[in-house]
Amino acid sequence: MGSLVSNVAAKFAFFPPQPPTYNIQREGAKITFARIRSEKNIHVHLLDTKRGNRIVAMYWRHPYARFTVLYSHGNAADLGQMYDLFVQLRKHLRINLMAYDYSGYGASTGKATEYNTYSDIEAVYQCLTTEYGVKQEDLILYGQSVGSGPTLHLAARLPRLRAVVLHSAILSGLRVLYPLKITFWFDIYKNIDKIRHVKCPALVIHGTADDVVDWSHGKRLWELSKEKYDPLWVKGGGHCNLELYPEYIQHMRRFIKAMENQEAGNNTENGQQRYQQTKCTMCLKFRWNM
Repeated sequence: MGSLVSNVAAKFAFFPPQPPTYNIQREGAKITFARIRSEKNIHVHLLDTKRGNRIVAMYWRHPYARFTVLYSHGNAADLGQMYDLFVQLRKHLRINLMAYDYSGYGASTGKATEYNTYSDIEAVYQCLTTEYGVKQEDLILYGQSVGSGPTLHLAARLPRLRAVVLHSAILSGLRVLYPLKITFWFDIYKNIDKIRHVKCPALVIHGTADDVVDWSHGKRLWELSKEKYDPLWVKGGGHCNLELYPEYIQHMRRFIKAMENQEAGNNTENGQQRYQQTKCTMCLKFRWNM
């Protein structure tokens, strides 16, 4: 019964671009993207998940990167639409970046469901650890909009994770529709519960004029996080345009720098004092048609 309700809810939560904005092709043993310019620092993977799907993942390597960011995008985009943003994040933040398409998105097989996205991100994390030797301490999880669901699912399971970024994140699926006081068993992406189990620093980014996922979602997630990094509330920002504001990349740079300066043995007792800072003077849609 729970699986049935989750599948019904998924019909209102997932909007993969149709047709996909890219396709993949094989050049010998190498997998590349068609209709997207290729770069020598990009590796394309086809990953099998424990739920029987095969998903597409892209890894961008930066020669001077200290950290790897695992990026989970929103519910109305695929890797082709996000490509230019990923290139800019890698360049300006000096990070390695791994991104992937959920089951049913882009060239990934299967169907988009809550639990499929969980197995998707687990497969991508396994690839990072086995193929690239990425350690928890060097990994930052980034979840945008509905991508906050798989992000917090994995973050709650990694006790030595370096950090998590929640961008226009949701408290839960039903809370996008209604200001619920309790969590129902049939709700999807119960981030309001999972954030309490995340032990690493959390950066929350949200637009004050977000008319899809209300700003209150971001504020509550920040309040519930154990290690609070100074949040970014983008004045006048909506759900789909925060990357266009100059304070976005400025804040992200400060965040990455703070994580680079973080000592390996920091604990949650002094986390808030250590990570909070003084504030300086392609779109994803979340449409629920019930």
